[in-house]
Amino acid sequence: MTITQGILLPLIWVMTLANLPEKPDSFPTEHPPKENSGLFLETLTKKHENPPALPVLDLAMKGYEKLEDDLKLPILTIIDFSLPSTEKRLWIIDVEHQEILLHTVVSHGRNSGMLMAEKFSNRPESYQSSLGFYQTAETYQGKHGYSLRLDGLEKGFNDQARNRAIVIHGADYAREEVAKMSGRLGRSLGCPAVPSEISKEVIDLIKGGSLLFIYGNDPDYLNHSGFFRG
Repeated sequence: MTITQGILLPLIWVMTLANLPEKPDSFPTEHPPKENSGLFLETLTKKHENPPALPVLDLAMKGYEKLEDDLKLPILTIIDFSLPSTEKRLWIIDVEHQEILLHTVVSHGRNSGMLMAEKFSNRPESYQSSLGFYQTAETYQGKHGYSLRLDGLEKGFNDQARNRAIVIHGADYAREEVAKMSGRLGRSLGCPAVPSEISKEVIDLIKGGSLLFIYGNDPDYLNHSGFFRG
């Protein structure tokens, strides 16, 4: 090899490297994944006693992530009807700040069961609770006083909520004192009724475009809800 060749070859190599194309814009950009439900639950547990069970929270967060862009408030309300009515089974969660804002008892429909909610329906006049995701809507004054309308988001499971007048309202039969005396809460006509003394607080926290998820031990719902398939 001549001296000229010895100089030219490294020079060509350097120029080639300098002219290599940059990483194409079409390559996927790495983004940190959203906090998963397990870590979210861990955070809630550090701040609060008795957060929702992980399987229920996980389902609720799947729906929240799909609907997040359509919500007006970063608030997720979870009702776990796999628990008896004597337990606090409603949580209002500020997802953005990872805080439980309120935790209370809630009634189920009279034809869904006694202590436990075991049957669910979307049918008018069934007097049963309906499972699935709802968006909270406007408030009004009705026969139960200050109440909150709900729009069911799942066809076949809760999309008759408006027609059935399924709303959040306060009720004296939904107070913890009733459960202590009779061994269970009183039951509604299908509405998730909360203690009358805190109903205004509940409604004001979630009204106007937040997400509500009602869970129950119902294989038909879990197997056919569009939120958990695919």
